[in-house]
Amino acid sequence: MIQRLRKLIGLGPKVNLAELIAGGATILDVRTPAEYLAGHAKGSVNIPLDRLSAQLKKLKDKDHPVITCCASGMRSASAKSYLKSQGYTQVHNGGSWYAVERQCNQ
Repeated sequence: MIQRLRKLIGLGPKVNLAELIAGGATILDVRTPAEYLAGHAKGSVNIPLDRLSAQLKKLKDKDHPVITCCASGMRSASAKSYLKSQGYTQVHNGGSWYAVERQCNQ
């Protein structure tokens, strides 16, 4: 039961985000444009969560690694879930954009 809950909110097995980023993973920031302009992870793509379904074409192929991020990790968990439902195979919830940014600098 706990494993199922952890998986649902994006707390599955630990993944080395720095390694994924170094390998060219797409960092998907799902905050609003105003939030994104106030600060974001270097190289990230901003597609607000409420526009994600309409802008999926901005993402590379469905087998390319994607790291979702937002302000706290809640919207990015929703984005991860949505992308998985659309057939994206390598989606990881990075949590807050700031945590992802720190991984970019490692």
